[in-house]
Amino acid sequence: MSNDLSLRASVLAAIALFGAVAVLIVVDLLTDYREGVHWAHLAIEGAVLVAAVGGVLVLWRQLYQSRADLAQARVEAERWRQENRQLLAGLASAIDGQFRRWRLTPAESEVGLLLLKGLSHKEVAEVRRTSERTIREQARSLYRKAGLSGRASLSAFFLEDLLLPPDSDTGR
Repeated sequence: MSNDLSLRASVLAAIALFGAVAVLIVVDLLTDYREGVHWAHLAIEGAVLVAAVGGVLVLWRQLYQSRADLAQARVEAERWRQENRQLLAGLASAIDGQFRRWRLTPAESEVGLLLLKGLSHKEVAEVRRTSERTIREQARSLYRKAGLSGRASLSAFFLEDLLLPPDSDTGR
């Protein structure tokens, strides 16, 4: 999500920059025209103006398409969640039960869930409003209590039983 916001901010900054360049070129063109500057110079500046306006239009279209794609992805994700609500509730319950069996603290459990969701240590620290160092220590404690080697083995622990066994009839 923060990557979405930073990308959107970058695109908006680029649009603003192209727009500012376009405005400055228009002012320069008007000034040059009043001073009677040679037409070739005006044509070159006009081409730069067209390029700047083109940049604004291309970036604006990209931003619009990105917003539409994000909205579609959100709709699909919500539909998937609705279709699989019971499975997700069961999975959440199973994960919570395993965390209790490992005797994790509430903080370690929350860190574990966020790591399972794919957040980085830095992102978990932002969500929990704590330092990245604290998150790393809580993650290490979680792995130690669970007897796991790290994030990949934590994910594998819960995913292993969810994946269907190979189908002997299809050869998969």
